[in-house]
Amino acid sequence: MYAAEFDYVRASSIEEAISLKAENDDSSLLAGGHSLIPAMKLRLSTPQKLIDISGLDQLKQISKNGSHISIGSLCTHKQCAESEIIQSNCPALSDAASVIGDPHEIGDPHVRTKGTIGGALAHSDPQADYPGAILALNATFVAKGPSGDRTIEVDGYFIGLWETALGEGELLTEIRIPINSMNANSCYVKFPQPASRYPYVGCGVSLSSNNGTCSDIRVGFSGVGEWAFRDTGVESTLKGQPLNDSTIASAADKAAEGKTVLNDHFVSEEYRRAMSKVYAKRAMMQLS
Repeated sequence: MYAAEFDYVRASSIEEAISLKAENDDSSLLAGGHSLIPAMKLRLSTPQKLIDISGLDQLKQISKNGSHISIGSLCTHKQCAESEIIQSNCPALSDAASVIGDPHEIGDPHVRTKGTIGGALAHSDPQADYPGAILALNATFVAKGPSGDRTIEVDGYFIGLWETALGEGELLTEIRIPINSMNANSCYVKFPQPASRYPYVGCGVSLSSNNGTCSDIRVGFSGVGEWAFRDTGVESTLKGQPLNDSTIASAADKAAEGKTVLNDHFVSEEYRRAMSKVYAKRAMMQLS
């Protein structure tokens, strides 16, 4: 099947992209295109105009900026996986990017070198890898629209199935990760679908400790529910407790408690719940 007819324009700046988007409500932004183009070929998405932002080099930088790491929304999975800044300050994110870009996982150089972190997060696939890690790292998103810039805290970003807090006409320009000892002690683990390698369960954890006691923790899940979520039940159970096999097992047992869990022809709800506990435990044990 072929895509429906559409107009194509290549934006030369962020401002031009936003202006072009405002001129046509039925337009889509094109970054890496690994979700949009297949949807267009199946005519699940039929934009009248494609606005290509892939050439905006100012959105392809990774840097330290005061108290946070700044990641441009057009940084590729390969960039995020290989960045020394990300590896040393927020390894959960490099873990997630590496799983997407590892040839043993997907084996597609186009995905690794063209797919972008911003595109993935704006698309908000419920079974993507980044959201679980991003939630654990307490990220902040920077969006630019016709009214200017605004920031969105990660806890309020994923709001529904394929839905985010990005406003109409807004472009995700930057992801900010706080620089602290907790994020430096983070990881992302996943239970992948054997063929697609999307996570049945993806779990990101960042953890800080003091004299063997958990002083703070954040836990994020991808692939488990209709959208990514932070698991405060696991967090509150472990926070303030000594880090040992027993307390970690008790905390992991709270995984996805009270959450609506996906039930499909690949994995049942019961099995996903069970694997959520297993992978939460693995992540916390890795960091303790």
